Amino acid sequence: MVHGGHVPFEEFWALEDVSAEIAAGQTLGILGRNGCGKSTLLKCIAGILQPTAGQVVVRGQLAAMLELGAGFQPELSGRDNIYLNGSLLGLSTKEIDRRFDEIVAFAELEQFIDNQVKYYSSGMYVRLGFSVAVSVEPDVLLVDEVLAVGDERFQMKCMDRIQQFQKDGRTIVVVSHSPDLMRDICDNVLVMDRGKVVTIAAAGEAIRVFRERLIESGFAPAPEQVAADGGEVDAGAG
Repeated sequence: MVHGGHVPFEEFWALEDVSAEIAAGQTLGILGRNGCGKSTLLKCIAGILQPTAGQVVVRGQLAAMLELGAGFQPELSGRDNIYLNGSLLGLSTKEIDRRFDEIVAFAELEQFIDNQVKYYSSGMYVRLGFSVAVSVEPDVLLVDEVLAVGDERFQMKCMDRIQQFQKDGRTIVVVSHSPDLMRDICDNVLVMDRGKVVTIAAAGEAIRVFRERLIESGFAPAPEQVAADGGEVDAGAG
């Protein structure tokens, strides 16, 4: 409908009044329902999106593992994409040369590295993207929910590498729908809802708040209802 020469629209803020500080060496989880702004926040931190107000400050080298296939050129081979993405992350050709075999081995793509990536499965995309991102050994690593696409064995392999990064004192921001993952690897968790920060707290407390909001919104049954149905109740404590 056009009225008075203008198309009516409703103003929508993907993120609103989001403020947080992540200490060096900390692992921060971001938890929330689909569409709450988690991925948008990661893209702002990565510099892919620019906030309309406020600012994002990142200290140190950053690598991001965001949308599936982001940064890959489908017509190029896996080999060429390693060099392309490595250069975008700040590596020289000589540095990529030195790390190339390790990247391919970690991704387990030795037999397919010269194939065009448009023929890769989603799992192959994830393996290659994660391998390139961690090969940079960044000061700050951003990981979106794309890891859920890989098989369980490779997910464990990624978790081992993330835990090594933690031991090395690197800063990690991870988005996941898995409260168990948040509890296992995160120092603190930021809970989001409708583009706003609900709380930033230790993992156990943040997960409790997240589940309470799910119940209030009708997206999850109350504990007493689950118990009445004969199911198990997870109190969500850390």
